[in-house]
Amino acid sequence: MSKPDELLVNVAALVESGQSNQMSLTVVTGGAVITGRLAPEAVWRRRVSDVLTDSDQLGEFSTVFNDPVKVDGLPTHLHFHVARILQGTVGIPETGGMYRVAIEDISAWTVGDFSYSDR
Repeated sequence: MSKPDELLVNVAALVESGQSNQMSLTVVTGGAVITGRLAPEAVWRRRVSDVLTDSDQLGEFSTVFNDPVKVDGLPTHLHFHVARILQGTVGIPETGGMYRVAIEDISAWTVGDFSYSDR
């Protein structure tokens, strides 16, 4: 998108202001479909930091995510947790991952997340 979708920016701002992680969203970005729940950036950073801290190989990177969140106006990124990249009939990873997506790179979106069933 040349100009970020104002409605999507407003959704992101509401997630940030309410510190809620209950908003489910599905987006298309760079040809990938990502589905999951949005989290405020501070919550997302904390979770990523916790995962890295527990890693023997990646623990030193956890401090990067501990930097305070700088709020300079409206959000520029969506922060997904419990999210999956949809590929064919599966979501990768099955358990959900942590994704940061630039709002300006989103070409389509819808409220709600998608999941697959064997039925």
